[in-house]
Amino acid sequence: MNKPATHVRRALLRRLATAIGLLLTMAAGAQAEQTFSFDRTPGKLPKTVVPLHYAIELRPDITSLALPGVETVDIEVREATAQLTLNAVNTTFTDVTIDDSAQRAEVATDATAQTATLTFAKPLAAGRHKLRIVFAAQINKFGTGLFSVDYPTRTGIKRMISSKLEPADARRIFPCWDEPSFKASFALTVVIPRNLLAVGNMPVTDEEPVAGDLKKVAFAPTPKMSSYLFVLAVGELERVTADAGGVTVGVVTTEGKGGQGRFALDSAVKLLAYYNDYFGVKYPLPKLDLIAVPGGFGGAMENWGGITFFESRLLFDPAISAETARRGIFAIIAHEMAHMWFGDLVTMAWWDNLWLNEGFASWMATKASEQFYPEWQGWLNGYGAKQFAMTLDARRTSHPVQQPIADHSEAVTAFDAITYNKGQALIRMLETYLGEQAFRDGIRKYMAAHAYSNSTTADLWQALESSGGKTITGIAASFTEQDGVPLVVAEADCVGAAQRLTLRQDRFVIAPANDPPLPARNWQIPVAVGPSHGKPFDEILLKKSTNIPAGACGDAIKVNLGDVGYFRVEYGPKNRAALLNAFPQMQVADRLNVVTDSWALVQAGRAEAPSYLALLDALDAGDHRAVWDQVISTFATLDRLSRGRTERPVIQAYARARLRPVFDRIGWDGAGSGDDDTALLRASLISTLGDLGDAAIVAEAKRRFAAFADDPNSLPTALRDAVTHVVGVTADRATYDQLLALARNSTATNERLRYYLAAASARDAELARATLALTLTGELPDTIVTGMINAVASAGEQPQLAWDFVRTNFDTLLARQGPNFRDQFVPNFMTNFTDEAHAAELAAFAPSQSTTGGRVMVARSVQAIAISADLAARVLPAADDWIRAHKP
Repeated sequence: MNKPATHVRRALLRRLATAIGLLLTMAAGAQAEQTFSFDRTPGKLPKTVVPLHYAIELRPDITSLALPGVETVDIEVREATAQLTLNAVNTTFTDVTIDDSAQRAEVATDATAQTATLTFAKPLAAGRHKLRIVFAAQINKFGTGLFSVDYPTRTGIKRMISSKLEPADARRIFPCWDEPSFKASFALTVVIPRNLLAVGNMPVTDEEPVAGDLKKVAFAPTPKMSSYLFVLAVGELERVTADAGGVTVGVVTTEGKGGQGRFALDSAVKLLAYYNDYFGVKYPLPKLDLIAVPGGFGGAMENWGGITFFESRLLFDPAISAETARRGIFAIIAHEMAHMWFGDLVTMAWWDNLWLNEGFASWMATKASEQFYPEWQGWLNGYGAKQFAMTLDARRTSHPVQQPIADHSEAVTAFDAITYNKGQALIRMLETYLGEQAFRDGIRKYMAAHAYSNSTTADLWQALESSGGKTITGIAASFTEQDGVPLVVAEADCVGAAQRLTLRQDRFVIAPANDPPLPARNWQIPVAVGPSHGKPFDEILLKKSTNIPAGACGDAIKVNLGDVGYFRVEYGPKNRAALLNAFPQMQVADRLNVVTDSWALVQAGRAEAPSYLALLDALDAGDHRAVWDQVISTFATLDRLSRGRTERPVIQAYARARLRPVFDRIGWDGAGSGDDDTALLRASLISTLGDLGDAAIVAEAKRRFAAFADDPNSLPTALRDAVTHVVGVTADRATYDQLLALARNSTATNERLRYYLAAASARDAELARATLALTLTGELPDTIVTGMINAVASAGEQPQLAWDFVRTNFDTLLARQGPNFRDQFVPNFMTNFTDEAHAAELAAFAPSQSTTGGRVMVARSVQAIAISADLAARVLPAADDWIRAHKP
């Protein structure tokens, strides 16, 4: 708890806050005039009126969830008008006046457009005005806008509130111009119970008691920022802090959990110094809080000065968390803190350039991981991010990285693997092409030029070209302005003793066999080519095709050395045979690249399943975790596709036969640090082999879980997720009840998730029904309700049961989960099916067709179902035949 300030201290803090706010706003305005064309920015709101500064007072009632408030907005009217339009959702307007006068506005709201139009009796003259709005919004129970979170403690259920506003939910808290180009400063005051702590974007400048048991808390004004970066968290909270070069870095938790934020705090301190140096612009706010929220939403949000995290993504408790959990915590902190520059300081002008935020934050997070924890091998072990993006990008329903966005519902759909993972992969490829130093110089120029303003992709290319000495606009545009994945076809020919390699590009496509062809694409592709265990030849920029000398006849030549390029490779028979002979001598990244591309070619129908399965014979049981993780992922796909088919027992037996030697080599109990790749691979193998029905693994998991019930210290934290999952999948009623009891008795978010999701994975139909019923009781955090339903369908293998439940209870679930349940969850959930009938059922499901964003998601999922059906029909019989003949 903060103590109330003295009268003198309050006055000093007020003056300091005002001075800071004025300086930041002046600096921001100067930069904006130089670099940003506001009028050309896309968006839905008219640009005749622009907000400059919001002074907002909120009185959240944590019990009733009412949210009354009043705001005074300094606006600039750019041309005389009697109307102004701004955003609002579920908001009651009590009084709207202009310039402290008696002139009141008539208010007309549009629920579909999420706008409110204010009409005045007389036109407002061009120039500056003060708009005052008295309003009442509401605190939601689902994780958008300002939302409530009920969480268990040793003394009972407590409640906190927090905010999550990206892309367009600030309008749920207060009326505002809720588009990223309308940057303004925000001065927040909240009236809350005296026993609670409030956290905002900026430091507290004043705190004083008011009537009853309440207090008024005032925060310093923010610099100019987009409305979606506003943050407020209120609850029985505690804060641990450290100094980072004059910036106060804090971790905010519910009471009693501050110590679990130590790793996060230490990480943030060193990341801040690293980013200050890399970007060449120091973090400009006086404080940066990392706020642990025990529910509400499942990720993290880069609010400027107050990043919110789902609690289990931020806190580390060695008593219940595996040592390897620190990798994920560091990664998400590094991602969100990178947004303090890419996204907060410099913001994309509209959601069509979202990748400038998310792609760069993802890339920077891995770069930081490589800087501080090179033993984690962030690029190698994070290969799955690029693979997932390439799989989606190869479909008809893909989209360019830089894509048109019509409205807020479509903006939500842009938060996908194309935006994040493809964006990250392209940045890494461009950094490699330009060179690290030149690339960083370009980023520094970009940050300096666009600080406190908005930008477009073109601005970034200009800055990088001016520093790199290479033309990259053509390369970058070919990857950002069109969808699709390049395919480089490599074929070798011998002329006497010399070998030449022909490279030509095509479009890599994954689509059902009866789909019409997709349009051709042409890229400018930086391609690294060279001996399979050597250095690349001279730099190649492949535009259509080329023919290069490639050593002696029969040499193994690898394309995409180091696996940095964003493209697939298809080798001719001679190249492929030579590569397989040299396979053990390759670098791990190159072996992994061959394995991933081989499976992708099967998915695309450009290779047969036996070619991939035969490649697995070349893998050593001691190969790197990343290689075996790819194999595990493919086996999981084949197992899912074969549910209910005759091929499944054969495929499962083959997968067990290939994976069991890998597990036997590392065993149940290792002697490593607990934070190494062996520990991660061990856990992955236990889960997978349990799913595949390995009797010995299942029996040992049950034995260890029984011992854990008697003595929790008997089961290492590194094995708890995997063992609990296997026990959950195979649970009977007694074990199911035991898992639920463990979840109910825990106050740790990640521990509760572990047990609840394990229970939801039970493959017994009656237990699945019990889980589905549980999602309606209010016992579960709203954050995990959709995860529980999906676990019943996927791990529990009861998709029809879960779908029937969703349809029957749709209105109740929608009311509790919010619009994302309709637009996002339902389409994604339906990809648990692999048949045409369910694709048609989704296409006809009216609620998910009610917004443009929902229709985008439905189209993607219908295509995914069709691809799964086609893959099952093509691959499973061929795999079955090969396995029976091969007899592993």
